[in-house]
Amino acid sequence: MLTCRFCSQVLPEASRFCIICGKAVQETSSTARPAPSGEPAAEAMHLPALYVMVGLLLFALVFPPWETAPGQPAEFLGFHLFLNPPEPEAMVSRLLITIELVTIAIGGFYFSWLFRRKRDE
Repeated sequence: MLTCRFCSQVLPEASRFCIICGKAVQETSSTARPAPSGEPAAEAMHLPALYVMVGLLLFALVFPPWETAPGQPAEFLGFHLFLNPPEPEAMVSRLLITIELVTIAIGGFYFSWLFRRKRDE
C-alpha cells in the first residue's frame, strides 16, 4: 500500500495519483520497485547452427533428388550428383528439392534460435 505524502491517504499499489487531493503519488523507499535497466540483453544467433544450415543447403543443391522424365511412370531415382544424372532423360524433382531446401532452412533457423546466446555488452 502507498501513502500520499500530502494528505496521508492510504492508496492501492497501482495508484499514480491520490484519489483525495489529486497530487502525484511517489513511492516510498520500502515499496519502490527497481527501475528497469533499459534495453533487454541482446541475443546472438548460434552461428555454428547457421553454418551447418548453409552447408546442408549447398549439399542439397549439389545432390538433388531426381525423378523420371515426363511421359514415363513416375519414379524416384534418388539423390545423385547434379552433373551425373541417373538416366539420360532424368530430371531434377522441383517439388522435392523445394521441400528439402525449405525444411533445411526452417530447421537451421530454428536450431540457431533454440541455441542462441546472450551477447555480453
